[in-house]
Amino acid sequence: MTRQIAVIGECMVELRRAEQGLLAQGFGGDTLNTALYLARLGRAAGSQPLDDQALQVRYVTALGQDGLSSQMLAAWQAEGVDTDWVQRLDDKAPGLYLIDTAANGERSFTYWRSDAAARYWLEREPADAILAALGQCELIYLSGISLAILPTASRQRLMTALARARALGARLVFDNNYRPRLWTDQDTARAAYAAMLAQTDIALLTQDDEISLWEDDSLEQTIARTQTLGVAEIVIKRGAEPCLIVTTQQRSEVAATPLDPALIVDTTAAGDSFSAGYLAARLQGGSTTEAAQAGHRLAAAVIQYPGAIIPPSHMPQRPMPLSKEIDHV
Repeated sequence: MTRQIAVIGECMVELRRAEQGLLAQGFGGDTLNTALYLARLGRAAGSQPLDDQALQVRYVTALGQDGLSSQMLAAWQAEGVDTDWVQRLDDKAPGLYLIDTAANGERSFTYWRSDAAARYWLEREPADAILAALGQCELIYLSGISLAILPTASRQRLMTALARARALGARLVFDNNYRPRLWTDQDTARAAYAAMLAQTDIALLTQDDEISLWEDDSLEQTIARTQTLGVAEIVIKRGAEPCLIVTTQQRSEVAATPLDPALIVDTTAAGDSFSAGYLAARLQGGSTTEAAQAGHRLAAAVIQYPGAIIPPSHMPQRPMPLSKEIDHV
């Protein structure tokens, strides 16, 4: 049997400004970026695409019946992402976002997603079977955006299902990805994050997002709060600065991969790809330091190209063999 990984979230139609004022169209979303890169890394680690050591990455979301939704599914399937848990809704369509990229590679986004199909995946009949099947997964990954797009009742239903899956042996990974405009207010977001972190095994936290949500004055505040909520493995992402890893046994910093700033084209998906590299290495039995190095390498490759997804030929090499299970720290 392959090792099942569930990634829960939303993918949208991506538009980015190209040369001569034209718009280039693609697809992207924080969790989809991570799922796709994790599928690439997991498939590369096994000798065959679906052998008993490879990862079967399942994406959990909803799309429409439109042509763009069909194109998304085909693209994900071509990358080895399992789409059996992707619902197709007759009356909805995917969201859309526009990327504007500054000269230094930093980007800003404009979104059209208020009625996107992904908001409704827990409200349709197939959700019951999908939620029950999460208990078969080795790892379940989601982000703050995965929670933010859901109505309150659906968010609570997901939390309950995640707790049930964890009780059956699944390990939960949460990436904070805080977007204030997606939440009705800061207190609601804080309550949802605290509830999620209370059942999280690995927290992947972007420092700027922690400051924005919790108004932390220091890293120590972030670490203390996250540990108090029971998270055993904490990774704090700090862009080009070393990431900080805190577990029950150790605390360490891992430097980012050196990169000439002139090579930075687009920082879209830098954090998402780091998460994929980190988790792939941990699933291979790598240490937290090795995992952070793998995450940094992938992120450094990703930001040298426009858009969220780089060509497969530009993926960094990963020589580490897969182990049978994630090691517990």
